[in-house]
Amino acid sequence: MNTRFYSLLGLLFVLASCGNKQQQQQGPPPAVPVTVEEVTTTDARYFDEYPATVVALNQTELRPQVTGYITGIYFKDGQKVVKGQKLYSIDQQLYSANYQQALANVAVQETNLLKAQKDADRYHELDKKDAIAKQQVDYADAALAAARKQLDASKAAANAVRANVSFATIYAPFTGTIGISQVRTGTSVVAGQTILNTVSADNPIAVDFAVDQKEIFRFAQLQEKGQAANDSTFTVAFGTDVYPFPGKITAIDRAVDPQTGTIRTRLSFPNDKNMLKAGMTATVRVIASAKEATVQIPFKAVTEQLGDFFVYVVGDSSKVTQRKVVMGRQLGDRVMIREGLKPGEKIVVQGVQNLREGAVITTAAPQQPGAPGGAAAPKK
Repeated sequence: MNTRFYSLLGLLFVLASCGNKQQQQQGPPPAVPVTVEEVTTTDARYFDEYPATVVALNQTELRPQVTGYITGIYFKDGQKVVKGQKLYSIDQQLYSANYQQALANVAVQETNLLKAQKDADRYHELDKKDAIAKQQVDYADAALAAARKQLDASKAAANAVRANVSFATIYAPFTGTIGISQVRTGTSVVAGQTILNTVSADNPIAVDFAVDQKEIFRFAQLQEKGQAANDSTFTVAFGTDVYPFPGKITAIDRAVDPQTGTIRTRLSFPNDKNMLKAGMTATVRVIASAKEATVQIPFKAVTEQLGDFFVYVVGDSSKVTQRKVVMGRQLGDRVMIREGLKPGEKIVVQGVQNLREGAVITTAAPQQPGAPGGAAAPKK
């Protein structure tokens, strides 16, 4: 039993010796070729971005104030209109007839008032001579007062009918762009219900976006400070395309939305070429800058592990150490680092996928087979 044990122990010793000799023959792992960069600080200038919607500064739906049939349309869909321009007409025959009848009623009431006035004057003259009962004078005065009120009522009715006649023609309420008509000639429309069209003022035009309540003070300062015509603090982008004219902040809503903790903010943009249309979705870009110089590194130098971010820092003897960092805003292909790195340190920016903790690196380009100083290429 002891002989077998010592034989097995000797065999293991021999195998271990062979493994050590093989490892000594292989040597340490080769240095990993990488590219490094020295950490520096720079003044960070970037854009804060907010989803936004283009809206008209002034927009109204056109609805008829009288019921009838459309008898005329006096514009082209989508064209610019000016304030007071005639847009639609509704059949006026019924309203014109009613107006003439109302005017005739006014004339009748004027005649009745004239008769009542004469009767009252006559009775008052007789009363002075004590030739008529006092009761008859009172009746005449009452009839005169009633005639006056009836005349006033008839005039009011005539004015109401005349308003209906004027309402049968619809004019542009302000200068702007009119949309595609929702009705055509001959369409029956109902007062206050049928939507005929929409007119919106589009130059300048507004862009609305939501701002977190923590940023209210910042935007209030921007609004109070005002902006020069060429100030590019506020721009608007559609995908990768940036609208060529800057905007300015014109309004901040009266209250914060308690559901979202944001407040609506409005910008105004010139729109001479009508490139901005109400309803478009966009991205508002607001120029911002860090209060002090910040560390920025290439984004590709950062690796992620379980939600944490790391970089490989070059140490003594060309060995790398993995270090946790706290990232800030990404600026194109670079990223701001809030914590974890100091100026002057060197980090690996290319080849990080081949590294591990304590790996030895080299910044020399790997030699190709057959190149001077490298292994000779095999002969064909």
